[in-house]
This record gives sequence, C-alpha cells and structure tokens, in this order.
Amino acid sequence: MTETAARIHELNLYRRYFDLVATGRKTIEVRVRYPHLEDLAAEDVIRFRIKGTDETCDVRVKRVTAYDGFEALLDGEGPANVNPTAGRDEQLANIRAIYPPEKEALGALAIEIEIVPAPAVHPAPNATPGEEDLT
Repeated sequence: MTETAARIHELNLYRRYFDLVATGRKTIEVRVRYPHLEDLAAEDVIRFRIKGTDETCDVRVKRVTAYDGFEALLDGEGPANVNPTAGRDEQLANIRAIYPPEKEALGALAIEIEIVPAPAVHPAPNATPGEEDLT
C-alpha cells in the first residue's frame, strides 16, 4: 500500500478568526466553493496565515461539506462551531460582509478542522546543553 503525503493549502485568515482556530475554539472554517478549493479533502493540511505577517497555524482537514449558501451552512454545522463568540445572525452578516452575493452564489464549503500539533522538541544526540533538534 502506498501512502500519500498530505497536501498543504495556504489560505489567509483574519486575525479574529485566526485566534479562534489557533486555540482550537473554531472547528468549522467557511469558504466560498471556489474552483481552487474543489480538491480539498480530508487529511489535507491548511496553513492559515494572517495576511502580511509570518504568523501561521496548521490544521488538518477532517471533512469538507458543500452547501448552497451560508444560511444552510450555519444551520447544518451549528453557529458555535463556526464562531463560538457570535450568534447566528451576527455570523451571517459578518460572512456576507466578506463574501458578496455573487460569491455566495458559487456555494459554500464547511471545512471541519483540527489543530496539527507542533513538532516535539528533542535534544540532538551528542548535543551540548541548550542545543535542540526539531523532529
């Protein structure tokens, strides 16, 4: 059996959502069903980046579900999974402020995610104190 390495997708994320993802509080990411995301699948990795910074957070895709629009997505996934700090109506308004009607018309993706643990830090063999090896 051949193992395939997970594909890495790099996507920008606003700071307020990045912080929720990085702490594991946001478990569903909402995206428009753009053609470049049509091959996104379970076990892929998304590297979220705050635009204009070096801050990143890697997550593993657990599931991708397509919806006709944002209302159906919020109702199907539960608003607390998308953004635990805002109610459904506020979230719908926020999402629609990011994506205008012509983008929503393409459909919506609910991407269930989980944090990818940071690599463990181990002392390198024969290292002097203070030297570390990331594995």
